[in-house]
Amino acid sequence: MGTAQVEAVVVGAGIAGLAAALELQSAGCDVLVADPSDRPGGVMRTDHRKGFVVESGPSTALVRAPMLDFLSRRGLHDGLLRASPASRRRFLYRGGRMIRVPDSVWRIARTPLLSRRAKLRALTEPFRRRGRSDGETVAEFVGRRLGKEVSSALVGPFLTGVYAGDEEQLGAAAVFPRWVDREQRFGSLAAGGFAGLFRRDRERGLRGSYATEQGFGPFARRLAEGLTEPPALGTRVAWIARDGARWHVDLTSPSGDLSLSAARVVMAAPAYAAADVLRGLDGDLAAALEGIAYAPIVVAPVGIEAGRTREPIEGFGFLVPREESLGLLGCLFMSQLFPGRAPAGHELLHCMLGGVRWPEAVHLPDAALQARLAEDLSRTLGIADPPAALGFVRWPRAVPQPGRDHRARIRWLSERLDDTPGLALAGSYVAGVSVSDSLASGVAAAARALAAVPFVRSTI
Repeated sequence: MGTAQVEAVVVGAGIAGLAAALELQSAGCDVLVADPSDRPGGVMRTDHRKGFVVESGPSTALVRAPMLDFLSRRGLHDGLLRASPASRRRFLYRGGRMIRVPDSVWRIARTPLLSRRAKLRALTEPFRRRGRSDGETVAEFVGRRLGKEVSSALVGPFLTGVYAGDEEQLGAAAVFPRWVDREQRFGSLAAGGFAGLFRRDRERGLRGSYATEQGFGPFARRLAEGLTEPPALGTRVAWIARDGARWHVDLTSPSGDLSLSAARVVMAAPAYAAADVLRGLDGDLAAALEGIAYAPIVVAPVGIEAGRTREPIEGFGFLVPREESLGLLGCLFMSQLFPGRAPAGHELLHCMLGGVRWPEAVHLPDAALQARLAEDLSRTLGIADPPAALGFVRWPRAVPQPGRDHRARIRWLSERLDDTPGLALAGSYVAGVSVSDSLASGVAAAARALAAVPFVRSTI
């Protein structure tokens, strides 16, 4: 078996891997993307069930400046679909009722989610001393700056929706890097926010939440179609090793094995998968990657007839605080956010169960999940006879859980890679779990690989 020569190999065809591959291709590299899945996109999967358009992974995205720039350069920004204005209305289920999450100073002053004492405590934030936040959890950081009640009543539920995690375990510097940096630079969150209003160089993305017209699965396929060489799906990396100034990569698939020699490798697989591939190359690097925990999630889309709930289906959706002791983490009201997600006269709920507070959920059979889901939907939304879910999608390791040492871990990984020029890491564990952050990590990984091993076009 011979060895094929390529300029770059990208391991993983999720949003980070596809972004890295397209950036490398734009720089002139011939790129091979390998992924064990049967379709590109990683966790971005869209299906049509009984007239509903359902997402198995992310269902909305923020479009920050790097993502907007990436899409605009490729003429792909036209497919973005902004959520309806009603998406500003977001709710928490607490104490048996839905309470709107405050989105303005006026609503914060009037919200029943915080006691009067907690509101007064939050107002003292600008006068609190600067602390050492690099090793703090979110609960410690927010509790110190804004008060413990703000952390548990507002920030904790928010992290349930984004990370399916626990504010007592997630690291502040990784989860809220802008907040931590504001404190360190300006002394307080308020002062940092005020100073940011006058920065001319601040990044500008799009305001609001977005999806794509056909869903995130077709969006991923559209990105993959931009590659000269389609991703090698159903393909695993069996071995990777340094070979002089290049990289030797062995691939295996049902159709056969392939050996490659590449100048650059972008590892855009989840941290645990990257650890398995890199273990033979660098045991310490693999151990650092393996130490990144993930939260499990069960996604359960539910279609219901409009008007059959006690609580109105309006706005973005709702989250459930840990103190309510439900298996349900929350629901997004997809048919209220984007057109065409549900048949006429129906609503589509994107429900999430499990997370770090109920990790056993991913191992339960459908019948047990359906019973728990029906009970929780009846309690929260007042659906007398909840219909069966449109399927259950289990993600045993869905969302990275960056701990208090995560920022230092990523910094160490970056320094370690200085000894292995041409190898770069990308993915949701690197700089944020959102679609936008994952894409940006792929762009940054491609830039790192090209900086370490510049591409030189042949003149022959």
